[in-house]
Amino acid sequence: MNKIELAPICHLIMHGIGNKSNGDGVKLYSELTNYEKVKETLNNLIMSSFKFDDLYKFYFPHTLELNPIYTYVSNIFANKEIDNFINQSKNIGCFLYDKSNHPQIKPGELGVFYLADCTVDDEVVDCIGIFKSENKQRILKVEDRQNGYDLADIEGLSIQKLDKGCLIFNLHSEQGYLVAVVDNTNKHADAKYWTEDFLSIRPVNNEYHQTTQIMETAKQFIAQTMDADDEESKSEKIGLLNRSVDYFKNNEQFDLQEFEQRVFANDDLIQQYQDFSQNYAQENQLEPVKSFAISPKAVKKQEKYFKSVVKLDKNFHIYIHGGKDMIEKGRDEDGRKFYKIYYQQEK
Repeated sequence: MNKIELAPICHLIMHGIGNKSNGDGVKLYSELTNYEKVKETLNNLIMSSFKFDDLYKFYFPHTLELNPIYTYVSNIFANKEIDNFINQSKNIGCFLYDKSNHPQIKPGELGVFYLADCTVDDEVVDCIGIFKSENKQRILKVEDRQNGYDLADIEGLSIQKLDKGCLIFNLHSEQGYLVAVVDNTNKHADAKYWTEDFLSIRPVNNEYHQTTQIMETAKQFIAQTMDADDEESKSEKIGLLNRSVDYFKNNEQFDLQEFEQRVFANDDLIQQYQDFSQNYAQENQLEPVKSFAISPKAVKKQEKYFKSVVKLDKNFHIYIHGGKDMIEKGRDEDGRKFYKIYYQQEK
């Protein structure tokens, strides 16, 4: 787990980036942006927008040096002169425009900023930040006049959260740096231009990512492999989901063989899971893992996606938290489906 503390912004420059498919063009500037009047607000926005559980690194096929953003950022870290910072920010803006060619991508303002003397696990490092604002907020400004108040309609950037952003820490440069990312818009697969096309990043293989990876693999396997309408039934499916979550909640260390035995129990189902897991890892370019320290934060986040409820038509919802042997599924003489539930005490 990385402990990260951010420093205030040293300098910032903003450019206008349009949608390339619409021929919007770009507005690139040669002077730093004056943010003195909103310094505290801007620093608070940056510090509150990022979480440092799931971290990333730059990636590119064949060689990392072919990743454009990695190259521009490396150049800034190597040469901290303001003129170089401005020139590299223009390169970043041009490259973002080149990747903004999907019809759903909104035009907006690109910000590139520099943070000196941040702390990562007690090591002092510099950091480069990039953000893009796509969604404007409208507010009513109250203007005090001599005889009363006037209201003015003003459009501006949100101070609640960043639409898109990343922080690149000058650490592990030969492996792709240490990158934190936020993307609150365009989460669909056809618009992952920020993380994939623009930044080209991959998760750092830490305990948070590993826990998330295995839980997601198990969830996808159970959802795709087991038909809820066959004899395995919805209750069996939910039982597997619950055992998966329980394993992660009740253990500090993950062991693949132990996990397979406790959750899937029989050899046929284990073999199916192993085959699925191998294909899933290859398709999603994931590194295979057999043991790691379980991240409680990742478990808490993933747990909400493991639904433990059987929905019966529009009349009943049955919440199942274990005890598959206490539930029976059947059909009566008239062909109506039913669940029979056994219990020891009513609370």
